[in-house]
Amino acid sequence: MAFKESVYIDAPVETVFAIITDFEQAPKIMDNVIKAEKLTEGTLQVGTQIKETRNVRANEIVTVLHVIEFIPNQKYTVKSESGGMTVIYQYQFLANENGTTVDFTGSIKSKGLKNAFIRPFFEKILKKEDENHLVRLREYIEQEKTD
Repeated sequence: MAFKESVYIDAPVETVFAIITDFEQAPKIMDNVIKAEKLTEGTLQVGTQIKETRNVRANEIVTVLHVIEFIPNQKYTVKSESGGMTVIYQYQFLANENGTTVDFTGSIKSKGLKNAFIRPFFEKILKKEDENHLVRLREYIEQEKTD
């Protein structure tokens, strides 16, 4: 199962892409992300790893995100794996005349029978945590323009 979100942002695609791929900005965009730091040296690219710390139900959860797809100003995808669950978040960017449309898809794959039963609960938690993060991204970027 996948969950999706799409949003239009009144800013150039280069600006939107730069902010959303600057993982240190994640706590400003995603409510439950406490901290995100790049573990890999150099510019963001396929193979880059990001350590993300989230507050999930009053517990700190640390996940390592792996960039598995990266096309500047067009698309990027991250994947994380833990306990037989694989989470994939894909972002696509479309430059419009006056702004940018961002399409997000989140999907979860599970291994094993136990995880197959847990997956719907896990999906519900992730969807609730990450819903509207693109709306918050838009608010953050558009508010920065007016400051």
